[in-house]
Amino acid sequence: MKAFITRELNQYAVEEVELAGPKAGELRIKMGATGVCHSDLSVINGTLPLPTPMVLGHEGAGVVTEIGEGVTGFSLGDHVVLSFVPHCGACHFCNIQSPQFCEAGIPHGRMLDGTSRVTKGGEDLLVMQFLGCMAEEAVVPAISAVVIDKEIPLEKAALVGCGVMTGVGAVINTAGVHPGASVAVFGCGGVGLSIIQGARLSGASTIIAVDLADNKLEMARNFGATHTVNAGVEDAVMKCKELTRGHGPDYSFEAVGVPQLMLTAHNAARRGGMTIIVGLGSLMESVPFNALMLASDGKTIKGSFYGDANFRSDMPMLLDLYRGGKLNLDDMVSKTYTIDEAPQAIKDMEAGKNARGVIVY
Repeated sequence: MKAFITRELNQYAVEEVELAGPKAGELRIKMGATGVCHSDLSVINGTLPLPTPMVLGHEGAGVVTEIGEGVTGFSLGDHVVLSFVPHCGACHFCNIQSPQFCEAGIPHGRMLDGTSRVTKGGEDLLVMQFLGCMAEEAVVPAISAVVIDKEIPLEKAALVGCGVMTGVGAVINTAGVHPGASVAVFGCGGVGLSIIQGARLSGASTIIAVDLADNKLEMARNFGATHTVNAGVEDAVMKCKELTRGHGPDYSFEAVGVPQLMLTAHNAARRGGMTIIVGLGSLMESVPFNALMLASDGKTIKGSFYGDANFRSDMPMLLDLYRGGKLNLDDMVSKTYTIDEAPQAIKDMEAGKNARGVIVY
């Protein structure tokens, strides 16, 4: 099969590889679509320090073609969305209803049993987040998949595997945005646009989109932003306060992973408001909050990982919203690519051309 692989820092290519069948507790998936996410780029450039050579891809949907020993709840031909975090249902975090932190396995490029399913010429290849789904097929843990309705196009369903779940979940699950609230979103890529959609779904009355690119701000309006701010032209903090009666938004989301932007988002929020950090920054960077204002402003700072999702229930819920016309996944897919065009898809993402690029097989 063909797979998109990074072998060295900032180097990537499509290669022909071999895929072994599923072992106990695993599924073989014929991929239908894979979203091109900034986290894939973070592996390529070393921001996420994962080992190589690695098959990329962690946001995908496909069809079950083979079922490993002991797996229940799946049938051949089922359509599934993949989760880049397993959900074992038995560990401490699953038991306290925080499966986004499931302890089933720390991502190390291999399967849960410590072995590899992808090889090339006898060389073991690693896979991203137990999935490696930027490939024509993937073998994945059954606890990393959820069955969905076959009527939903796989190129749309794939989006809830990461970006949409992360963004909408940050609003609904992490922040608990209430009707009538004011919201600012810093960074209008795929996750930021999903945060905007989540704010709209939650009934926020003021939704401020902040970015440096006018094309991203235009997309933001399409997905529900009531106001846009080009931070390269205007002071984003002052503009957010101006648009919220001088106080600042109730909720301020950072969706890029840049320390200075995290601080800017926090400064924009009103006193007593909430800053939600969604973007993944570098392990080597820190955010210097002001030691006086941190207490006196009384703001809450919350991290949001994977939208604090229970993917088994939240992903089908999001797809129900899509079918009901309340969640816009159609316009999220700006462009589709073949697997051979995966390198171009990464370059287009870096250039900020798409809300989401999707590889379709």
